[in-house]
Amino acid sequence: MEDPAFTKLETNRLVIRRFREADAPQFAAYRNDPDIARYQGWDRPYANSEAREFIASMRDLAPGKPDTWFQFAVGTAESGVLVGDVALRTTPDDHRLAEVGFSFAAAHQRHGYAVEAVRAVIDYAFTDLCMNRVFAITDSRNVRAQRLLERLAFRPQQKIGQNALLYSQLDSERHPEHAV
Repeated sequence: MEDPAFTKLETNRLVIRRFREADAPQFAAYRNDPDIARYQGWDRPYANSEAREFIASMRDLAPGKPDTWFQFAVGTAESGVLVGDVALRTTPDDHRLAEVGFSFAAAHQRHGYAVEAVRAVIDYAFTDLCMNRVFAITDSRNVRAQRLLERLAFRPQQKIGQNALLYSQLDSERHPEHAV
């Protein structure tokens, strides 16, 4: 289910929102970090102009639109500074199945922000977007991403190709009362 009215999600420490043009420099900075980009699908260098174009491309999108990635900006509630992003894509063939991905600036890792933000987006996917399964594909060498997913009760499902692992979570596993 698409949510064109989406504006933000809030946690104790974070605001998960649409990207703003002012986010472009921080967004480009962590996309340029070789340690962050290593397990991602974008090319480096990643120019500020590319960041601005990407942010502009998100302006009219809505979370839950089939076969479309929606990128949530993650900022601190205290200062609003961009610390990372979480992406969600509803699959084209099953609109109750979504893929999640995430990237966080190195300076903002190991503070629990990624767990907090991904948890909020997953909760939103299951409750507001009516997903019944959310999955993630991660590089088999990205142990930190695997641990984050496992901490959020995602279960490893299978190896894909040489270097990828599939993790998933069912709504019924999170909330047994929803099981059919």
